[in-house]
Amino acid sequence: MSAHCQLTGAVPRFGNNISHSHRRTPRRFDPNVQRKRYWLPSEGRYVRLRLSVKGIKTVDSIGIEAAVARIRARGVRI
Repeated sequence: MSAHCQLTGAVPRFGNNISHSHRRTPRRFDPNVQRKRYWLPSEGRYVRLRLSVKGIKTVDSIGIEAAVARIRARGVRI
């Protein structure tokens, strides 16, 4: 799954484009996923994460150690 946030679990959602005449065609709402590299002091290495922008703000708020603990609790290997 390419558009998937490792921290928040955000995944693509699906809906419709609605034209002026009300014809509906399928579309996809992708989360804003970025690759970000963080220094993990407890392991003495960098970790590269695929995070949505909301996930990046969460890491800024709670810290990288707590974020990595949450990601590992979800069963994702880093």
